[in-house]
Amino acid sequence: MGALAAGLFVYGFGEELWFRYVPAYLRALGASAFLVGAFGTFKDFLDAGYAYPGGVITDHLGSRRALLLFGALTVAGFALYWAAPSIPMIFIGLPLVMAWQSLGLPATFSLLKEELSGGGRLVGFTVQSVVKRLPIVLAPPLGGYLIQRYGMAGGMRTGFFVSILLSVLMLLGLWRAFRAHRPAEDPAPAGGGKVRLQPALVRLLTADCLIRLCEGLPEVFLVVWALEIARISPARFGLLTSVLMVTAILSYLPAAMLAERAEKKPFVVLTYLFFTLFPLAVVFSHSFAALVGAYVIGGLREIGEPARKSLIVDLAVSDPGRTVGLYYSIRGFAVAGAAAIGGALWTVRPELTFTVAAALGAAGTLWAAIGLPSQPPVPGEGTR
Repeated sequence: MGALAAGLFVYGFGEELWFRYVPAYLRALGASAFLVGAFGTFKDFLDAGYAYPGGVITDHLGSRRALLLFGALTVAGFALYWAAPSIPMIFIGLPLVMAWQSLGLPATFSLLKEELSGGGRLVGFTVQSVVKRLPIVLAPPLGGYLIQRYGMAGGMRTGFFVSILLSVLMLLGLWRAFRAHRPAEDPAPAGGGKVRLQPALVRLLTADCLIRLCEGLPEVFLVVWALEIARISPARFGLLTSVLMVTAILSYLPAAMLAERAEKKPFVVLTYLFFTLFPLAVVFSHSFAALVGAYVIGGLREIGEPARKSLIVDLAVSDPGRTVGLYYSIRGFAVAGAAAIGGALWTVRPELTFTVAAALGAAGTLWAAIGLPSQPPVPGEGTR
């Protein structure tokens, strides 16, 4: 678990130096708003298409070997970005860059399920959420500084190089840690039977799809809004990202402790409500001070995230890798066109991207409040 936490932090830190600036980087390379939206859509399709294969690979190889494989693929993607900076290579390298976070998502969930049980999973997912988001607090301001100092192209290439260096070191560390702490026996291969989602999980998935549409429409345009409309500097945009993540981190532990003692549904509904409010807050923000308030609301979107992830794993009775992969594949394909739709709405009027997103978020919040049972039935626990 320590090795996993370290891997999530180090990979995340290297990537967050530059990943949030990719839409602005594409613009600097000459990309249109359509291509920026296409980049976000391609990313969403990879998220969707990778989740289930990542689960199958995890169930067959085991979570440890799968994580090492996905980490190595991501390092190759960072190297390609550094070696060939151009619009085509940004798209070509993305399938490799996404391997750790998308192919590796079921492996992360599976390892947590193997090592933790019961209420410990909620705490485990809280820790996982914190270590994934700490890099988002620390790295984007540094990335913004690099861009201001060396220019957009020079700053991004410096970020790519740092990502390669950190990720190679972390990959070696993960390999050594996993060798030193092997499971008592290799995981049994996946049965290959049909994976079925529990009814409560299907209802959660439906609400989740609407909420992720709310998130996906404006996501790649947040940096464009900040730099081109609110006219703040790249470094200040990095600080906004830090504000968002600090808010999220501070909300995790108390929310997880309350959810463990009470029900998880209110925390899931509350996090969906903040997803709905965030695009509305951004669209009314035309200064750095106003955006700070909007990004505090954005940080509160994560208040119920550990409870939601814990519930997904609780309901993954067998083949957890494939079950989690199926859940995220369905959700990913359902929202894969969100960035392109957001780009089309942006060309009509930038504000339209954010208001339509808020309407979808309101629908998802209402469905979660009505459709999710107060205490979803959870199948029996595994052996650990």
